[in-house]
Amino acid sequence: MKVLLVDDSALARKVIIEALSSASEIVIVGTASNGKEAFELIPDLRPNIIITDINMPIMDGMELTKNVMAYYPTPILIVSVSVFKEGMEKLFEAISYGALDAVDKGVFELENKEGEINKFVEKVKFLSKIKVITHPLARILKQKKESSSLTVASKDSDKIIAIASSTGGPQALLEIFKNLPKNFPAPIVVVQHISLGFTEGLVDWLSKNCSLNIRLGKEGLKIEKGNVYIAPSNFQMLIQNNGEIKLIDEPFHNGFKPSADILLESVAIEYKNRAIGVILTGMGRDGVLGIKAIKDNLGHTIAQDEKTSIVFGMPKAAIEMGVIDQVLSISDVAKGIMAALA
Repeated sequence: MKVLLVDDSALARKVIIEALSSASEIVIVGTASNGKEAFELIPDLRPNIIITDINMPIMDGMELTKNVMAYYPTPILIVSVSVFKEGMEKLFEAISYGALDAVDKGVFELENKEGEINKFVEKVKFLSKIKVITHPLARILKQKKESSSLTVASKDSDKIIAIASSTGGPQALLEIFKNLPKNFPAPIVVVQHISLGFTEGLVDWLSKNCSLNIRLGKEGLKIEKGNVYIAPSNFQMLIQNNGEIKLIDEPFHNGFKPSADILLESVAIEYKNRAIGVILTGMGRDGVLGIKAIKDNLGHTIAQDEKTSIVFGMPKAAIEMGVIDQVLSISDVAKGIMAALA
C-alpha cells in the first residue's frame, strides 16, 4: 500500500512516518512540503492514499484536495491541528471536495498514544481501499445556501429525525440539510463519527452552508423544531424526558463515543412511532440496532443507497437486517424525510 505524505513540517512528517512504520504493508513512496510538490508527484507515484496537512505554503491541503479529486481521484486523509479556526474551515472545505476523513495531530502527543496510533494506522489502511470518484473543479460549494424549495405543513410536527453517519458523512449531512427548509417543523439529532477535536468545526461548517440552525448537543438542552443537534465528542448523547439532551460519560459502544446506537435507541424509547431514523454512509454496524429499535417501535426508517454512499457498511447492514422502509440516494433523503413528516 503506497502512501504520499504531505506536510510543511519535517517533524510532523517524521512523526507520521514513525507511526506508520508499525505496518509492514504500508510504504511511504513520497513526501512533499506543500500541495504543489505533492500534486506534481502523483502521476509517477500513483499512491493508494494521500495524507496531508491543511495549512501549508504555496498550495494548502484544501487546494491540493480540490485538484487531486478533479484530476487524479485518490483517497485523502487530513492530519492537522484542530484548534485553528481558519484551518478548520479549510479542512471541511477539503472534505466537501472529497477528502474522506481527518485526524488531529494531537493524537501523536498523548501520554497513552499507542492505542490512538493503532487506530490511525487502521484508518489509513481502511481509507486506502475506498474507491473515490472524480469531483469536477466546476463544482463550487456556495456559502449560505438559500432555503430549500421543499414546503412543509403549516403546523409543527411532534416527530423527531435521528441520523447515524460515519465515513463520508459530512458531505451527506450537508446534502440533506441544504435541501430542508429553514422552517423545518421538527428537531434533528445526529451522531457523526469524526475524530476527537473536529466536531465543533463540523457544526460551524454546516451552519455556514445551510439554512438550518446547527448546534452542538449540550447537557439539559431542550430540543426544538428547526434545529439540528450534533452529538459532541467523547460523550454518549441520549434524548430523554420528552426532548431533553442527556450527555453521559459511558464507555465506547461499537468502538464509538458518541455511538449512533445509543442515540437512536433513546429516540425510539422516547418517541416511539413519532421517530424517523436515517442511517447514512459509513463502515461497520453502529446505528443498526438503533434504527432497528425505531422500526420495532413503528417509526419510519431510511437508509442511504449503495451508489451514493462513500462506504456502504452501516446502511447495508441495516437493509440486510430488514429494518429499512426506504432506500434512497443522498439527493432524495431530504424528500423522504419530508414525506415521512406528512
